[in-house]
Amino acid sequence: MRPSRRTTLLSAAALAAAAVTPATEARADGGRAGRRRITVPGAERQQVSRHADLTTSALTGTPYTDPADWAGLAAKGTHNPSGVPGVQIDGCFPDSSRLNTAHGWNHDAQFVLRLPDDWNGKLVVTGAPGVRRQYAMDTLVSDWVLAQGYAFAATDKGNSGPDFYTDGSRPGDALAEWNRRTTQLTRAAKAVVAQYYGHAPRRTYMTGISNSGYLTRWQLENHPELYDGGVDWEGPLWRPDGPNLLTFLPTAVARQLGQAGDEDMYAVGFARGSEFLWPYHEKAYWGLTQKIYRAALDPGYDPACPGASAGTTAAEIFAPCPSDAAYDYAARPPEVHDAVGRISLTGRIGKPMITLHGTLDALIPIRVQSDVYAGMIAGQGRSRLHRYYRIEGGTHVDSLYDTYPDRLRPILPCYRAAFTALTAWVERHEEPPASGTVPRPAGGDLVNTGSLT
Repeated sequence: MRPSRRTTLLSAAALAAAAVTPATEARADGGRAGRRRITVPGAERQQVSRHADLTTSALTGTPYTDPADWAGLAAKGTHNPSGVPGVQIDGCFPDSSRLNTAHGWNHDAQFVLRLPDDWNGKLVVTGAPGVRRQYAMDTLVSDWVLAQGYAFAATDKGNSGPDFYTDGSRPGDALAEWNRRTTQLTRAAKAVVAQYYGHAPRRTYMTGISNSGYLTRWQLENHPELYDGGVDWEGPLWRPDGPNLLTFLPTAVARQLGQAGDEDMYAVGFARGSEFLWPYHEKAYWGLTQKIYRAALDPGYDPACPGASAGTTAAEIFAPCPSDAAYDYAARPPEVHDAVGRISLTGRIGKPMITLHGTLDALIPIRVQSDVYAGMIAGQGRSRLHRYYRIEGGTHVDSLYDTYPDRLRPILPCYRAAFTALTAWVERHEEPPASGTVPRPAGGDLVNTGSLT
C-alpha cells in the first residue's frame, strides 16, 4: 500500500469543536459499570479521551484519526455509520525505532483502542495494511464494527513508511516485528476490555486487508488461542521457497523498464485482463514495493538501491531499480530464504477463517498468492476451518473502482458480508456459503452492496 505521512495537528479551536474531553479515567456502559481506571499492560505511553462519536465522521480533523492513513482504500460513496459514543486510548509500547510521527511522539509501536459505550461483549483486532499506521483501518473496519458494538484495537505493526526496512538488526526483523506487535496488542486489548467493562471479551476476531490480512493468517496459525476467528482480505503469502513478493515483482519491474513482456507477466501470476491496471501500478506500487521488501529481507543484494532516505524525491522512491528487475530470488543465498522463513505461513490455521481476494489484483496476483494459500490450508487438513471467495473484478484497493467502474468492483461490501458470515459461523454454527468465485453484479449499488454468492 502507498505510504502516508502525518501533516498537521489540531488547533485549539478545532479541538474544542470536536467535543472531546481528555481523561485518565472513563465511564463505561453509560456509567452503569462505574468508574474504572484504564491501564494498557506494557504500554510506555497512553492517553485516554472520551468522544461523543468514535467514528471518522466526527474524528476527522482531530488528532484521534488521520485521513492520510486511510486515504485511497475505499471507493467514493461508501456508506459508513456514525454516532458511536465511547472512549479512545492512544498509546505506544516500548520500541527503539522512531518512524511513526503521529501525536508528535516520533515513536513506533503505536496503537489505538476504541471502547464504545454500548458494547456487544466482543473485540476486533487489526493492523495497518501496507506500510501505513494505526489509523489506516478506521474507515474500512473501525467505523463499521464500532456501530455494531465491538471494541476495536489497531497497531502500526512496530514500523511504518517507506523506511520500515531500516528497523531491526537482522534481515527480516522489521517484518517479524509486525506479528509480535499484533500479538502484544491483542493481549493488552483483552486486558483493557476486562478492566473497562468488568469482564473479558466473549469473542475476539482478527481481521485485515493486504499486510493486515497477512497478520490475520499468521495469528490464526501461530496464536489461535487468542482468537475465535478471522477475515483475511487479500493477505500476501510468504514462503521460503516461493511464491512470494520477491518471486513475481521483479518481472513487473522488468516490464516497467521495457525488459519483459505481457507473456512474462502472465507466467509469474499476473491475471490476463488486468493489463489496464498496470500503468497505475507502475507509478504507485511495483518499483517501491520491490525495493523496500527486498531491502528488508535481502539487504546485501544492492545497498545502492534501498527504499528511501532523507532527501530522496518522490520520483526516486517510486522509480524501479534496474538491479531489482534482474533479481532472482531462487538463486539468492540460503540466509535470504531463512529470513523469509521467519515470516512464512504454513496454512495450519487453528480457528475459522474467511479469505477474500480480487481476481484482478495487480499487486498481489491471486493465482500465486491466495489460490496457493488455500491449497496450503487444504494440504494441512484444515479446509473445514476455511472459506475462500475469489471476488470477480476486485483489485487491491477499492478506490480504483472510481476510475474503472465498468470493469472493477469494490471488495468492501463482500468483506462486510464475510465478517457477518464469520460471526454466524463461530457463534451460531451457521455454515458460510461454499468457497468459490463471487460473480460481479451486472448492476446495482456495487459500492455498498455485496454478498458471498
